[in-house]
Amino acid sequence: MLKFPALLSKSLALPQSLPSTQTITASIAPSLSLIEQKLPLSVKASIIKLMPKILRPSLRILPFSAQRSLLIPALHSIFSEAIEDGDFEFLQDKWLKISIADLQLNWWLSFDKDQLIMASAEENISEDVSFSANGDDLILIAGRKQDPDTLFFQRRLKIEGDTELGLEVKNLIDAIDIEQLPSSIHYLVDFAASFLQNTHDALTLPER
Repeated sequence: MLKFPALLSKSLALPQSLPSTQTITASIAPSLSLIEQKLPLSVKASIIKLMPKILRPSLRILPFSAQRSLLIPALHSIFSEAIEDGDFEFLQDKWLKISIADLQLNWWLSFDKDQLIMASAEENISEDVSFSANGDDLILIAGRKQDPDTLFFQRRLKIEGDTELGLEVKNLIDAIDIEQLPSSIHYLVDFAASFLQNTHDALTLPER
């Protein structure tokens, strides 16, 4: 018979292993898909319209150090092969400004010592090329639901400044590979892109 201390220890013992992010993602994926199917189109349209207004205040007060600690590793994951191949060397001693217009977020990126670096607005960087779009269009690009050229000609994607640098930026956007991200983040980006595209398509269908 187990004595009380041994019994208590056994009952409070942690599991041998915690669920992986892949397991968690697999468990919530059907629920998210079901929610998307059940929501009325008007509700989905309202979510898309309201989301920037909900996110903007929180993201604007997020410290620069937190933004950098999230963005730089994500970019290194997405563009790992491009960085290894030296495709970012065009940004050496140059600055790229990324603007998410509807969220009023601005980031300045450059490349130094084989890695991407990020500057804050307080550093008063003068960018050589700028790239701006709304958040939902960036998600559509990342999720491969829209290509940069289409959004550029629709003026939903703006690339301004040095023409040669702008072309290099566009080529890198074309090479975005979200499969390099952790599976949970990959799934969320893919789900968000599908949600946006499906809703936009449904809203533009001609009435019968």
